[in-house]
Amino acid sequence: MLIRRAEGMTGTPMKMDGASGVEMRLMVGRSDGAPNFSMRHFTVEPGGHTPRHQHNYEHEVLVLEGEARIEQEGEFQDIAQGDVVFVEPNALHQFVNSSDTPFKFMCLVPVSFDCGQPTPGS
Repeated sequence: MLIRRAEGMTGTPMKMDGASGVEMRLMVGRSDGAPNFSMRHFTVEPGGHTPRHQHNYEHEVLVLEGEARIEQEGEFQDIAQGDVVFVEPNALHQFVNSSDTPFKFMCLVPVSFDCGQPTPGS
């Protein structure tokens, strides 16, 4: 069994083109022995945003704190703490922090995409 606290983990800045003010913490992933899914914790600073991008896998998002505007395939929605978002495979999407406080969310993806990109050997 693995138990860890999100606050105690070190985050790394997202270095994808189009990202601004985004930090990711890999909560559970391949290196922990997870065979199917990775759990990632993101913080998007005020005025920050994830890259506008798409990929061939789904992901599920739980908003922990703050507010954001999400675009999926040209449709825009406001989301806030407690909302759950399903991003379909190949859907063009982006999270934009629309508030003056950090926007935090958890995201589940296939384990082979621990950091948003395939890990070696996948």
